[in-house]
Amino acid sequence: MEEELKCPVCGSLFREPIILPCSHNVCLPCARTIAVQTPESEQHLPALLHPRSPAPAAAAAPGPGAAAGSAACPDSECAAGGGGGGDHADKLSLHSETDSGYGSYTPSLKSPNGVRVLPLVPAPPGAAAAAPRGAGPASSSLTCPQCHRSASLDQRGLRGFQRNRLLEAIVQRYQQGRAAAAAAAKCQLCDRSPPEPAAVLCEQCEVLYCAACQLRCHPARGPFAKHRLVPPPSHPGAPGGGGDGGKGAGGGRKLPTCAEHDLENYSMYCVSCRSPVCYQCLEEGKHGKHDVKPLGAMWKQHKAQLSQALNGVSDKAKEAKEFLVQLKNLLQQIQENGLDYEACLVAQCDALVDALTRQKAKLLTKVTKEREHKLKVVWDQINHCTLKLRQSTGLMEYCLEVIKENDPSGFLQISDALIKRVQVSQEQWVKGALEPKVSAEFDLTLDSEPLLQSIHQLDFIQMKLPPVPLLQLEKCCTRNNSVTLAWRMPPLTHNPVEGYILELDDGDGGQFREVYVGKETLCTIDGLHFNSTYNARVKAFNSSGVGPYSKMVILQTSDVAWFTFDPSSAHRDIVLSNDNQTATCNSYDDRVVLGTAAFSKGVHYWELHVDRYDNHPDPAFGIARINVVKDMMLGKDDKAWAMYVDNNRSWFMHCNSHTNRTEGGVSKGATVGVLLDLNKHNLTFYINGQQQGPPAFENIEGVFMPALSLNRNVQVTLHTGLEVPQCVKQPKQPNN
Repeated sequence: MEEELKCPVCGSLFREPIILPCSHNVCLPCARTIAVQTPESEQHLPALLHPRSPAPAAAAAPGPGAAAGSAACPDSECAAGGGGGGDHADKLSLHSETDSGYGSYTPSLKSPNGVRVLPLVPAPPGAAAAAPRGAGPASSSLTCPQCHRSASLDQRGLRGFQRNRLLEAIVQRYQQGRAAAAAAAKCQLCDRSPPEPAAVLCEQCEVLYCAACQLRCHPARGPFAKHRLVPPPSHPGAPGGGGDGGKGAGGGRKLPTCAEHDLENYSMYCVSCRSPVCYQCLEEGKHGKHDVKPLGAMWKQHKAQLSQALNGVSDKAKEAKEFLVQLKNLLQQIQENGLDYEACLVAQCDALVDALTRQKAKLLTKVTKEREHKLKVVWDQINHCTLKLRQSTGLMEYCLEVIKENDPSGFLQISDALIKRVQVSQEQWVKGALEPKVSAEFDLTLDSEPLLQSIHQLDFIQMKLPPVPLLQLEKCCTRNNSVTLAWRMPPLTHNPVEGYILELDDGDGGQFREVYVGKETLCTIDGLHFNSTYNARVKAFNSSGVGPYSKMVILQTSDVAWFTFDPSSAHRDIVLSNDNQTATCNSYDDRVVLGTAAFSKGVHYWELHVDRYDNHPDPAFGIARINVVKDMMLGKDDKAWAMYVDNNRSWFMHCNSHTNRTEGGVSKGATVGVLLDLNKHNLTFYINGQQQGPPAFENIEGVFMPALSLNRNVQVTLHTGLEVPQCVKQPKQPNN
């Protein structure tokens, strides 16, 4: 709350706060400081205020008395009375660009405390002498330091602003409470007994220090330099904590008096001026035509409005606190997840290094084997060549010794054998015998470029599967034999989702099957069984795989079927009306129209009321498959099972086969009932509640739609959503 009690100009607690026309507050001494004087006799304004008017050269430099016009005067001087001297500062007239008291803010100068003020307007030479005798006092401009609006005052000057006595009282209580708290708070590190009063509180350390302990234990250097030191915490006597500061307006406090009539207390509130007034203000007529209400009533009304507004702020503050808790938990989660990811990254990189080390060992083994193989080949070749060289050298030396002998007969005895031996020895040195069998180069080339490229491209990719989708139960519903499901992903989900898979069971607790795969989060499934309970679930998928299933939702289809005639599948000669519940035909030939519902399970009953019956036609009522022929009587092909009837009797017909002729026909006002029992796989007809013979057809299986054929002489109205009549109602079969 302390920030609310500080002046935006000086930054200290408010002293004699006044309320500006813009509803902001400022200290009265600060208002005197930022007020700017402009003599009324001046006809010129600086280019900053009137950019279209060239300013005189003298306006470029302020005169010697310019500073005196904007300097703050002492309170004693400002409070003193007098026409042109003592109360000059209080009668500063604030400049405005319009008569409303508000003007656009034109920034020019900026004071060290961040408050922008308008520049001083120097008086041109001789202006004082040229001013007419009795000219009014100088006017001034005052700019709100918060919204930068300028306002003007009447002849009362700054005294025309209302004192914010409520704020002044709150500041006083706050100062008293803070002083009491400072006196009560003790240093937590003192070794004296009793401890010294605390001077500061470190918000980071959450420790109270006296002045000596602060210098010794918490110097303003090193890691402590960034710590924030604040005054000691509030005391129970501080605002909001009880004590003497909790007294109300009537707790001995002097009632405020009118600013214009010192002897009168405020008793009324002027709604037009938004200010309290006294009875004398009303008698003088200044507020005669204004909307004036009792002060107490308006006080209660505005208190109620403020309390109501505070409720909304309180709710938002509560949400903000919960959000801060959520953010702090998020910080902890981020920290924990960061450590987990770091550990996972280190483990993965270590695994890569281990794999590379093992592969390096394998490659080194291959190099070692290749080197040993080459060395063995070379050594074998050296040994072989050395042996042959030794043999050849010995033979050469022996032959040379033989040649040296002078015994022709002895030489000829062995010469042939020696010649053969020399030739054989020469033949042993065949081509390639004096060439190395292996090369010194290794025919091993390690292609590490793809691996290096992969290492350089090693980066984070999607590492997690999509989270569990959340079913939006408020949007999930059933209608007739269709169900609609909606879902969404949890908030703060960063894993991308490429699509969803919706699964539904068979309505009997059987296995699930996929009914939708796509990116939408809303899906409607039609053509389900009536009076059945379905279980549904959904899961998300992305490039990493399929995520977990959502929670299961249970959906119950309607007990009875509600449907109408289907205009999209009807023959073009069929005419539908009454929201597609009444049908007739434009042709004298029979034409077929189907219902919008399809049945494959359960017991279903509907009725058709004959609205018009002329010239004894033969309408047919029954069921059919979706691909029934629609330009002839129902039942003439193998896709329909029907009862056609005239005014006297009826027949069952399927595949153009007429059976079970029964007495009893139809006329205007008659009602034809159709009972389809797919549990027993039969079809039964009724006319005016009377069953027409035994069940018409047996062993009916598949998917069927209500069907009707008629011509222009007949008009019928469909009635659905009916319970099976008690006399023919079948017990529900248990689910397998």
